[in-house]
Amino acid sequence: MKKNLIVIALALVAAAAFAQNKPVPAPAPAQKQVVIEDADPVVITAGDVKIHKSEFEGAIKTLPAEYQQFALGSGKKQFAEDFLRMKLLASEGLKNNLQNDPEVVKQLDLMRENLVASAEVKKLEATLPVTDAELKAAYDAGKNDYEQVKARHILIAFKGSPAAQPGKKELTEDEAKAKAEEIRKQLVAGADFAELAKKESDDTGSGSRGGDLGTFGHGQMVPEFEKAAFGTKVGEVSPVVRTQYGFHILKVESHDYTSFDTVKATLEKNARQKKLQAAIESMKDNAKPVFSEAYFPPPPPPPPAAAPATAPATKSEAKPADTKKPDAKKEAKKQ
Repeated sequence: MKKNLIVIALALVAAAAFAQNKPVPAPAPAQKQVVIEDADPVVITAGDVKIHKSEFEGAIKTLPAEYQQFALGSGKKQFAEDFLRMKLLASEGLKNNLQNDPEVVKQLDLMRENLVASAEVKKLEATLPVTDAELKAAYDAGKNDYEQVKARHILIAFKGSPAAQPGKKELTEDEAKAKAEEIRKQLVAGADFAELAKKESDDTGSGSRGGDLGTFGHGQMVPEFEKAAFGTKVGEVSPVVRTQYGFHILKVESHDYTSFDTVKATLEKNARQKKLQAAIESMKDNAKPVFSEAYFPPPPPPPPAAAPATAPATKSEAKPADTKKPDAKKEAKKQ
């Protein structure tokens, strides 16, 4: 599309001066040209192929969301090259009348139906109401997922623990527990938790921060530790707790919940997805589908369990459980 040029005259021809004493009018200003830019310019040309800005940006919108920003930013030229290749190939294909090839027609019909189905999904989703009362009920039902505590701990490792420190005297389980109980007595008597953690904790990561573990929710710590953390009142020192890492003493500094307003958007998204899936399933069920049993045979039954080659081991013969050493990085998070 060519740019349109509009010439606007900004002055009129001055009237002639009839009186000798009247001032001579100033000359008319020069004409100004105002250029109205094309709202949808051609941004790529290659032979007979011309690609407009709207077409190019529309193609970008078909990309997955995680790629769109790249294609509009640092990857714009790279995407333009790929898009141009596709357009050139399509242009040649149209010249060769490939759009009427039976297989191509089938694929085009399928793509058309898929696009229409996607549009119907968006339309259907927009009609599904989600009330604040529903979201609040979902929040209350899953409130355990939003519970969190902020805590510190001191770990005393025993021999064989993944947290045992190289070069440090190894303690038996009894010795480690006794040491942990002694530290707890000091804390209950008023000793500074952070200072003792820096001095005594075998969790070197949190120990250097005074035992600070930050804020965590359910499922982030090993079960025994989690139970103690969520069961201890704010400001109190927990009883000594044993895990596979050793003996822990905890102090909970806060215990609260992620607010409803913080997770409301996520709850609404999940609720809409559930309602949308239910609506689509209802649409399918109401259509009473029938599948050809000849083409879709039922799955074969599972094979019978093989009889053991030997008699099962007795309790005394049974092998010990897997004692694979936990990953060192994961260990720090689980403490």
